[in-house]
Amino acid sequence: MDLSRSFEQAAEIVAQAQALVVTAGAGMGVDSGLPDFRGDQGFWTAYPLYRRLGISFVDAANPEHFERDPSFGWGFYGHRTNLYRETVPHPGFQQLLQWAERYRLDCFVATSNVDGQFQKAGFAADAVLEFHGSIHHLQCTRPCSNTIWENREQFRIDTETMRADRVPLCPRCGAAARPNILMFGDYGWISDRTGRQQERFRQFLSRVGQGRIVVVELGAGTAIPTVRAASERIGALAKARVIRINPREPQIHAPHLSLPCGALEGVQGIEEMLRRR
Repeated sequence: MDLSRSFEQAAEIVAQAQALVVTAGAGMGVDSGLPDFRGDQGFWTAYPLYRRLGISFVDAANPEHFERDPSFGWGFYGHRTNLYRETVPHPGFQQLLQWAERYRLDCFVATSNVDGQFQKAGFAADAVLEFHGSIHHLQCTRPCSNTIWENREQFRIDTETMRADRVPLCPRCGAAARPNILMFGDYGWISDRTGRQQERFRQFLSRVGQGRIVVVELGAGTAIPTVRAASERIGALAKARVIRINPREPQIHAPHLSLPCGALEGVQGIEEMLRRR
């Protein structure tokens, strides 16, 4: 598929923008080598043991494990912690930062990803909203307080049993700690950190909302629509335009723009057209 005309249109939007909002789902990490767990098959490909146990991604990402068997709960999340620490953000992250610098754009990130890749790539920590929390922060499983602290734990995972060699503990009460992530069916997640991020995002939108905002949405699917809904809310502002980059579900109504490709391909395609201007 020839996307040249679409890349040209996207480049025009970026070049004329006054503010940049990057919204991102799991597809943003695929070009960095991270699986997006599209359906049970994708999850089981990454974690074959869970297929044998009959455990889906929804089952694995469940807070009940930290209450009943925290070593097993940390088998999954400890493995993810190690993986995210080792992963190098793909060049598309840097390209987005370069657009903000080149065009002097106020910039904010809103993502459902819990991997911390935007911060690792150099985006300002106080300009990132993590809708579902962060694997790099912990909380008490009880919880005994609303305290959230950095995840400095080291994990060794037995991949034959998907159990962690140790369980982090709450420094206040000694109960098992868990990631400060909103899991499925989760009533114990402490949302204070994300709440502060949401307030900063609200203030950002209040400041730039009357101007020409470009929303670059990357790898956000419909299964968990948090990111797409945020993009479309901003896109409803009078001068805002959304560029939706998604290889499988790119649909969006005009005047917004659809790019049916992966995140890195999309960003690089837009950059090529910007360089021709």
